[in-house]
Amino acid sequence: MNIKFKDGSQGQYSDGATPFEILKAKEPEATKRAVAARVNGQSVDLWRPLHADAELEFLTFDDSEGRDVYRHSSAHLMAQAVRELYPGVQLGIGPALEDSFYYDILVPEFLTPEDLEKIETRMGEIAKRKVPIQRRELSREEAITLFQERGEVLKVELLQEMEEGVSVYQQGDFVDLCRGPHLPNTGYIKNFKLLSLAGAYWRGDESRPMLQRIYGTSYPTAEQLEEHLRRHEEAKQRDHRRLGKNLDLFSFHPEAPGTPFWHPKGVILVDQAVKYWREMHTAHGYQEIRTPVVLSDVLWRQSGHYDHYRENMYFSRVEDRDYAIKPMNCPSGLLVYKTYQFSYRDLPQRFAELGLVHRFEKSGELHGLIRVRAFTQDDAHIFCTPEQIETEIVNLIGLVQEIYRTFGFTEVRVELSTQPENSIGSAEIWRRAEAALESALKKAELPHELNPGEGAFYGPKIDFHIRDSLGRSWQCGTIQLDFSMPERFELEYIGADGERHRPVMIHRAILGSLERFIGLLIEHYAGDFPLWLAPVQARILPITDKQHEYAIGVRDRMRKAGLRVEADLRSEKMGYKIRQAELEKVPVMLVVGGREAEADQVSMRLKGQGDQGAKPVNEVITLMQNAVERKQQQL
Repeated sequence: MNIKFKDGSQGQYSDGATPFEILKAKEPEATKRAVAARVNGQSVDLWRPLHADAELEFLTFDDSEGRDVYRHSSAHLMAQAVRELYPGVQLGIGPALEDSFYYDILVPEFLTPEDLEKIETRMGEIAKRKVPIQRRELSREEAITLFQERGEVLKVELLQEMEEGVSVYQQGDFVDLCRGPHLPNTGYIKNFKLLSLAGAYWRGDESRPMLQRIYGTSYPTAEQLEEHLRRHEEAKQRDHRRLGKNLDLFSFHPEAPGTPFWHPKGVILVDQAVKYWREMHTAHGYQEIRTPVVLSDVLWRQSGHYDHYRENMYFSRVEDRDYAIKPMNCPSGLLVYKTYQFSYRDLPQRFAELGLVHRFEKSGELHGLIRVRAFTQDDAHIFCTPEQIETEIVNLIGLVQEIYRTFGFTEVRVELSTQPENSIGSAEIWRRAEAALESALKKAELPHELNPGEGAFYGPKIDFHIRDSLGRSWQCGTIQLDFSMPERFELEYIGADGERHRPVMIHRAILGSLERFIGLLIEHYAGDFPLWLAPVQARILPITDKQHEYAIGVRDRMRKAGLRVEADLRSEKMGYKIRQAELEKVPVMLVVGGREAEADQVSMRLKGQGDQGAKPVNEVITLMQNAVERKQQQL
């Protein structure tokens, strides 16, 4: 066989040689780091025999696919340990996540945190055995028989919905249904930690059995694991659900599952984010619209959303007509466009909308503000000529980057997602759309990764993934190019030739779900918001009752200057008041005693920075106003 490597070199190898054998012959030391291989673009096990010429590259833990292989094998190791310790358990699914893994398991009695230590110990024993992990390919019927004999009813259920031809992986007596690839043996997994337990309904259906989800993580080195555990502990302290309660921002109630109730301080936080959003969109030529939440189901059938999203939509029937609560804003924007008669001179038209949408999420998948059933989408729909596409998208990229920087997200990863299997529109339309996005990315000089087959059903898209202060990646923004929807809704503009033409529609969101973005902001800042976002920007702390009148006067002056200020007039010791303000994440504390009152001053303390000394009140007001206006990260 002729094997071509990623570095451009080539070599001849015997038919049936495995990637591991090829790597050992080519670069023996590299076998210590390789976890899997990629053959002609497809990830495979290191021990998969090759029988034809191929392009070959090797995956390590440094590659995202390599990390998935490492952690998915870790999930299998954990499941094997659970099976050995608790005979009779039923295995559900066990995927790898970005920096961890989990396995859903049906157990006779719920496990406790103390059980995690036993499972970890057994995992270590299995890892030391260096049990080979072997792949077997079976027919669907063979696999069903295998798992029926093993009493694995959940696996049998999955198999009954699969097409012909499946694979299983075996390590010792443990067998699991899996596409793979996997590590060569259990000895590769050296450093791991089981993190937590949770409940999860089988297949996310609350009418099905409750399984126990065991979360864990694993790394090649002890240092990497230790760093992850440090970040994991910090993430628990930053959890937006915990901080949202402590800072009195929002709450959730069983009367409206998956829908936040915003408290006064939370509304201030949301409003400040929206105020900035509006300022930026006005400056970039957008007009804001507002459209109904409930629309005829005919609209959703016409747009194609009914065929692709109906399982996640809410429906209603009124006066013998069927309606749907909108899961997205796109069709409404189309209807607004259709009320006008535009010429080419009027384009582009940029309509922005903070639209409330509803999507059904299974109760087991709800997660604070991150995964909800009702949220506000910061949508915009741009209608332009084909010639304007590149310029519009390049400008959009600049807007996205500026908004993320202002909110404190400086590290952004970009993906270009192409035509999925369930797409609408012709191959020619998709070719044009994908080429236009690729061209715009090049013109913007924006590095990006290709994400084949992950576009929206109506068009390709550019996705923006922001990285937070804990190093976690979140997909928020998206730019989607759509030739199909204008065709379906017969949108038109009058061209320079006097004829009717189809505009192109650009869908885009920057924050994504406003609720989710606020949740990310809470965790990114750990509740210590920059001054412009903080619900309470300053708290005045009088030393004695004698300064109450002065403190109230300073508060009122600062409020008139547009600042959000409180006065703590309780008869408590100053140390207590300062600690309370620190716990409530108030960025500025202004201590006033007799000397400050006489000199029209305040003694300024900054959270996390301590005493800044006495300053005139007007100077503090100007300082804070400037910080707010400039959207500074620190005062």
